[in-house]
Amino acid sequence: MTTSEKTKITVQVVVDKTLEKVWESWIKPKHIVNWYFASPDWHCPKSENDLQPGGNFVFRMEAKDGSFGFDFGGVYQEVKKQELITYIMDDGRAARIEFSELPDGILIKETFEAESTNSVEIQRGGWQAIVDNFKSYTESL
Repeated sequence: MTTSEKTKITVQVVVDKTLEKVWESWIKPKHIVNWYFASPDWHCPKSENDLQPGGNFVFRMEAKDGSFGFDFGGVYQEVKKQELITYIMDDGRAARIEFSELPDGILIKETFEAESTNSVEIQRGGWQAIVDNFKSYTESL
């Protein structure tokens, strides 16, 4: 018997801001374009976000030199304000984002199913860089 259990990767960060500010920075397109990229030579020039069950999102990621770009998108499954977001990516993989209050800030824990092209380490590093960018951006507000 074979199993189709997918590898899951988790990244997390603690942000020293209120839950309200963290939530706003995570969901509003005017903020997303300032942090949704994995390295300084990339950017997110466009963001669309319909945060509701059945709603779509599309974040455009591009190399700043124009050499490459792609849309990262999906459909939201579950949304609990300031607590939980689940979605299915356009390629069928599932993801879950949890927001929790801690004494030193807001913990954001994102778990997603790995894809088969890149190593788990590369995927974890890229997604961790994005949440680290989120922390830096949001704490600067």
